[in-house]
Amino acid sequence: MAPQMQTPMQIGFNLPISGPLAALDSVTRIAREGEALGYDYLTLTDHVVLPDRAAPGYHYSESGEFYGDAPAHRHEQMTITAFIAAQTKRIRLVTAILVVPHRPAVLAAKQLATIDVISGGRLTVGVGAGWLKAEFDAVVTTPFAERGAVTNEYLEAFKILWTQPKPRMDGKYVKFDGILFEPKPVQKPHPPIWVGGESPPSMRRAARFADAWYPIGSNQKNPLDTLARYRGGIARIRQLVAEAGRDPAQLALAYRVKAYGDAVKPQANDGDRRLFSGSQTAIIDDFKALRDLGVSVIDIDFERHKADESLTAMRRFKDDILAKV
Repeated sequence: MAPQMQTPMQIGFNLPISGPLAALDSVTRIAREGEALGYDYLTLTDHVVLPDRAAPGYHYSESGEFYGDAPAHRHEQMTITAFIAAQTKRIRLVTAILVVPHRPAVLAAKQLATIDVISGGRLTVGVGAGWLKAEFDAVVTTPFAERGAVTNEYLEAFKILWTQPKPRMDGKYVKFDGILFEPKPVQKPHPPIWVGGESPPSMRRAARFADAWYPIGSNQKNPLDTLARYRGGIARIRQLVAEAGRDPAQLALAYRVKAYGDAVKPQANDGDRRLFSGSQTAIIDDFKALRDLGVSVIDIDFERHKADESLTAMRRFKDDILAKV
């Protein structure tokens, strides 16, 4: 019997939309050259405002600081995603992640549907409930403590609005009836939904709503930064999917990498080696190990101080690592 062919991984990169690289010439250049290099998708983050303090408590770095320079200087996610849709032709656009409570449900569903239409069906909706209370206090009208329930109900609303000819909903946070919602998204039944997060509530949300589970390995509270930890996370998410009455095989696995190589401390606090730390050979082996676990989507953050430096890192990573996976 001939060996079964493996489906190639989809590889993406984070498009910096904050700090010095948020200048439109830089963000456009990185998006277009990333597309030309053959990356499958780009990601765009979501913060509306940040608190006026040095370390807002970012969960995905050991210092609590954001990666990159001047993180508070940033574009609004939906607007810049629409702009990048017009500047590119092939590459997929992933909200990574959309903080669902930031925007009223019907408005957000409309914005996302519009982006899917104008991009020709290139949108993937990565979502999460958010974590930064100071930002919620300034932006969001629903209670911070209820953000998980709000997110779940908004996701229900998205699906109703995107798929039903006469959408109707009577929820705690979302109510609509007697409305028309057109045009629907190009992708049917709707754009893919990737649910981010590593906490138990986030994983339950992914089990219920997601087309893909989309964690970041470096969460300091719920780390998935070693092969053993991530393997355990996969076992948990598959169990939760089954408990939600869905087929675990239908949930894709995606993984988000904020730093790699020498930028990652090699040893996790459980004594194991951290994923994507160390040499090029070790990183290549990590890609292969995750592929063997069923991971089909991985994205990398190449943000540097200048656009040229970011693009150089993207080219080298593609030639030195991705070409050998």
